[in-house]
Amino acid sequence: MGSVQGQVTKDTESQLVLRSRLGAITLVLLCAVQFLDIADSAIVNVALPSIQHSLGFSQQNLQWVASGYILTYGGFLLLGGRLADLLGRRRMLLAGLCVFALSSLTAGLAYGPGLLVAARLVQGIGAALMAPAALSSLTTSFSQGKDRNTALGIWGAISGMAAAAGVFLGGVLSAGPGWRWVFFVNPPICVLVAAGAIVLLTGGRRTSNAGLSFDSQGAVLATGGMLLLVYSLVRAPIVGWGSAQTVATLTGSAILLAAFVVNELRSRNPLIPLIVLRVRGLVAADLTQLIAFCGFFSMFFYATLYMQEVLGYSPLKAGAAYLPITAGFAVAGGLASQLVTRIGTRPVVVAGCLIAAAGIYWVSRVPLHASYVTDLLPGFVVMSLGAGSVFVAVTAAANAGVPADKAGLAAGLLNSSQQVGSALGLAILSAVAITRTSGLIASGASHVAASDGGYHLALLVGSSIMAAAALIALRIGNTRQAAPLVMVNADATSVREPASAPSASGAARAQPTRYPEE
Repeated sequence: MGSVQGQVTKDTESQLVLRSRLGAITLVLLCAVQFLDIADSAIVNVALPSIQHSLGFSQQNLQWVASGYILTYGGFLLLGGRLADLLGRRRMLLAGLCVFALSSLTAGLAYGPGLLVAARLVQGIGAALMAPAALSSLTTSFSQGKDRNTALGIWGAISGMAAAAGVFLGGVLSAGPGWRWVFFVNPPICVLVAAGAIVLLTGGRRTSNAGLSFDSQGAVLATGGMLLLVYSLVRAPIVGWGSAQTVATLTGSAILLAAFVVNELRSRNPLIPLIVLRVRGLVAADLTQLIAFCGFFSMFFYATLYMQEVLGYSPLKAGAAYLPITAGFAVAGGLASQLVTRIGTRPVVVAGCLIAAAGIYWVSRVPLHASYVTDLLPGFVVMSLGAGSVFVAVTAAANAGVPADKAGLAAGLLNSSQQVGSALGLAILSAVAITRTSGLIASGASHVAASDGGYHLALLVGSSIMAAAALIALRIGNTRQAAPLVMVNADATSVREPASAPSASGAARAQPTRYPEE
């Protein structure tokens, strides 16, 4: 066993080849982490009625079964990404898997609402530690060019596939062994992934003085600001955008994040070196992801409500309706990863946003009593082909040109944009749907017709948001391959500004960061 692990370590420290057995198994392992994180955001949605009946949740508190996970997942992602850089990617991946597995087991055994919500909050923290560690391990493990693009393409496609599969699996488990198995299914998978990570992955680069250089003040400000931001977006549709609570929490979030930026500019060892934002196209790629998820998430949320409440689908039937979407994401992932190497990331993202917007728009126009095959299915397929291409190319664009010692941070930023985008989209579109539904009921429409009108308007706005993401995508870097990562010297574990002018030998060793082409 020792010789095998030694061989694995040796191969992984060099660049993996995707066509090799080790490369393929490593990719499957890392993508399993992403699948777990994303699927768990969706898998509980169709189980919520069963959970409410079993544990006696009030309607107001039931939302925290889903929102609690999103809250801590989005709030701790930046911290999780930076910890992966400072303490080692494998170490943080294993820590996240342990937290995720134990909290999932606790959620499945929960005997009351409070314990279940608490377990979901902790589960989100585990996911926030896992996701950046896995993505940064992927970007630093595979050789640049076609292999890395293909790996990033599969990773991006997994996001959409997991969202669709999560809804389906939630329906299957709720209708079969019961809602508790929505959580019980996670620990065995975590154990298998952890065993694979121990054998296949190296520890990653670790800062030798990580404990001394850790920016605890920055960690508190960043995590507190992100938690307040996501909390505000989750609660706004319920308490109102103009309520004192929403205004106070959004203001508090802005103050904490502003203080965090000031702290990072002044700190000698910042938690999140802001210089990473100078990587060409990184900010635009993250913003594109954020806006795209605003529109994309609305598709799953409101189409599910439409199928169950208007068309009368059972949870299992509603979940099965999304299976073609998983196939569409798989096809889009393969095509987009090839197109990126030929025409670059920018045109793929722009075209994908417009195609996905067209698919969501199609669904927003279906009649009150729609047919699945002729009305819903075409929009689902078109949306999945477009959105799948977007997530593949955006993932490549957001990681191209990022130094190896900042890969975890870049992964945390990308995943944070995804979670904040989902929460923001749900907050905005919930307000749109509620306002439209209330207006129709006031005018004398039936509850079903009013709900149908609210869902369709929310989907229409979601398609407009997805189209708007195409405009932001015009500013991302147009790389045709994942740009070479800047590797730190073997005898250096962190990058610092020199106190004086560099020596001639030091200047000779220093290499400029290579950015994607415009």
